Amino acid sequence: MVRGLSSRSRNATKTGRKQWTDDGGWQSPPSESRTEPRSFPHDVKEACWQQAEVVKGRDPSRWRRDALGNLVFRKLVACRGCLCYNFDHVVPYSQGGKSVLENCQVLQTAANSAKGARTNVSETELMQKSVYCRLANRDMDMMELSAYGDVHRESEKSLGGCRIQ
Repeated sequence: MVRGLSSRSRNATKTGRKQWTDDGGWQSPPSESRTEPRSFPHDVKEACWQQAEVVKGRDPSRWRRDALGNLVFRKLVACRGCLCYNFDHVVPYSQGGKSVLENCQVLQTAANSAKGARTNVSETELMQKSVYCRLANRDMDMMELSAYGDVHRESEKSLGGCRIQ
């Protein structure tokens, strides 16, 4: 028995935690590693963004709606605000879900955090966990101006010929 090492640490291999080795270091237990990546590859993220609902009157490369209908802004990925989003595994990675387009959805960060690694979460529960955010067109214009330096609209006809001054 190694002195100063609790039985909890000695039994680390049973719990999947690192264990103390004879040469005086820590070693990870043999992993049952998966060959596919945990995060989505860039091309899958791009295609996943393209699948999300377009926001009428706005540039689809900048604005979308997540799987619950929440407004999200392209530049705000993996942050905690009302316009922030993540690329979510519909079937969680921890439950065997793959990082492929068919298992990807854009989801507001707050809703994604509430979903966690569960699959049996109701849409109502996720909507309640979503951060409410209502923006006027002028607010969205300011977001674009700040992030991109300009404002793109889907088409001038959809705005009745109005332009930002």
